[in-house]
Order: sequence, then C-alpha cells, then structure tokens
Amino acid sequence: MTTLTHPPRTASPPARPRKTAGDRKWRRRIPLLPALVFTVVVTQLPFVATLVISTFEWNILKPGNRHFVGLANFKFVFTDERLRTAVLNTVVLTASVVLISVLLGLGLAMLLDRRFVGRGLARTLLIAPFLVMPVAAALLWKHAIYNPDYGLLNGTLNAVYRLFGADNGPTVDWISSYPMPAVVVSLVWQWTPFMMLILLAGLQAQPGDVLEAARVDGASAMATFRHITLPHLRQYIELGILLGTIYVVQTFDAVYTITQGGPGSQTTNLPYEIYLTMFRKYEYGQAAAAGVVVVLGSIVIATFALRTIASLFREEVSR
Repeated sequence: MTTLTHPPRTASPPARPRKTAGDRKWRRRIPLLPALVFTVVVTQLPFVATLVISTFEWNILKPGNRHFVGLANFKFVFTDERLRTAVLNTVVLTASVVLISVLLGLGLAMLLDRRFVGRGLARTLLIAPFLVMPVAAALLWKHAIYNPDYGLLNGTLNAVYRLFGADNGPTVDWISSYPMPAVVVSLVWQWTPFMMLILLAGLQAQPGDVLEAARVDGASAMATFRHITLPHLRQYIELGILLGTIYVVQTFDAVYTITQGGPGSQTTNLPYEIYLTMFRKYEYGQAAAAGVVVVLGSIVIATFALRTIASLFREEVSR
C-alpha cells in the first residue's frame, strides 16, 4: 500500500504593507517641507514677535521702562484720533484707487480685446506703468508732473492759456492744494494696467458661440455687454477689486514720497501712521498693535480673494 507524500511547503514571503492614500500624499508633500519651513520662519515667527511686542509699553527712548500692558495698545489703536483719521484716509484712498482703476481697466480691456493695427504695441505701452517701481513712479509724478515750476500739468495749462492770448496761466501747487487727489491719480496710473490684465483675460475667456448667437439674434452691442459680458466678468471684477484692495491698502511709497502724509495729515494712511509711530514717536508697542490690526484685516480680505480665485478655477474646470 503506497502513501501519497506531499511536497514540503515552502514558507510564503511576508505580505508587504499596503501603501495607503495618506502615505502617498505625505510622500508627495515631503519635497515641499523645506519651503514650508522657510515660509514659517520668514513670515510667522516675525508675526509672533510682533504680537509679543504689541502687549508691551515700549518706547526706545526709555529702554529701561518696558513693561507688559496686555491689550492696552490695541485699545489705543481703536481710540486714538490720529489712527482713526488714518483709517478713514486709508478707506478713501483704497476705495478711490480700486474703483477708478477697475472702471478704466474695463474700458481699456474692451478696447484691447478688439483687433486693430498695433494692438501688441498698445498692450505693451499700457502695461508699462505697472512695471515701474513704486518709488520711481511717485518721484515721477511729484517732480515731472505735479511740480508747480516745471511740472507737466502747469506747463500744459500755461501753453493752453497762451493759445488764447494770455501771458501765462495760473501756477497751481497741485500737491498742496489737492493732496489726496494727487496721490489717488498717481496710484490709479500705476494700478489700472493690473486691472486691465485681469479683465482682458476674462474677456478672452468668453464663450464665442454665445456671443455669436447674440449677434445672430440681433442683440445690440450695449445689450450684449449688459446681459452677457458683464455677468461673465463679475468674478473677474470681484477678483480685481479684492486683489487691488489687498495691495493698495498697504500703500506707503506714494504717500511718503509725494505728500509725506500732509498737509495736516490729509493723506496719512495706516502704513504711514505706523511708520510715524515707530520711527518718529518710537512707540514700538503701539506700532506693533496697529500692524497686527492691519495684518488681520488683510487676511480677511485675502480670504475672500482666495475664495473668488477658487470659484474661477472650478468654473474653468467644469467647462
């Protein structure tokens, strides 16, 4: 009687642990870790230090008289008359620059969306102001345009008066007479190309079949703009307003260079007031508290901007 013998069983290799989705995500994120650490060190640690300084009464002229005051500096920020004036000036300056830039940028974008000879050159020339350094742009407007003795505005005004037989026109000191409009105009000149680029991208993203259908149906240009183009541009306009607000609210160069906050603090905005508190009054705690308030306000605005950008991307993906 024979017995069946089975071959000896070999040990099966150990099962490899399965890589979960979380492991794969972390492996993809590891190369980004140095950049994340660098960003935290460069941005968050100084902000934490600013938060700490904002809780102290600290005047550099009295180095031994530094003590903890809690939220007293923030109370000062919200109750000080100069800071309230700076907040109002910041709102007026930011709203004026952003709204005028959006309107002008929309008009220029609609012109550049059409085909004409020299369109490429026109786009380059219109974008150029946005590429000028802010300090250089402010110096250009202060000396080459606003100067009462040799500026372009008074020179043009005098030339017009001489055309009508007058010896000379009036000499206007534009900065002293109109400080806030002087700063607003210089910033509008610089930020209009930014708005134009955003809105031009929105115009070129319009569905051509919808525009063609409206044209075939006999819709006028105004009706097409009102019922098709403007609703399509809504998110692009919102994005331009939000991004412009984030940047313009931090304006320091134009205010410092053109008016230095005057006359009579008429153009002193929050960044310039923080500069005065820090480097003229030497109140480090108060300046830090005001800076924290500005940063928190900018974060709120940036959150809305990021949501708008995300909605634009979702809309593009869904098409």
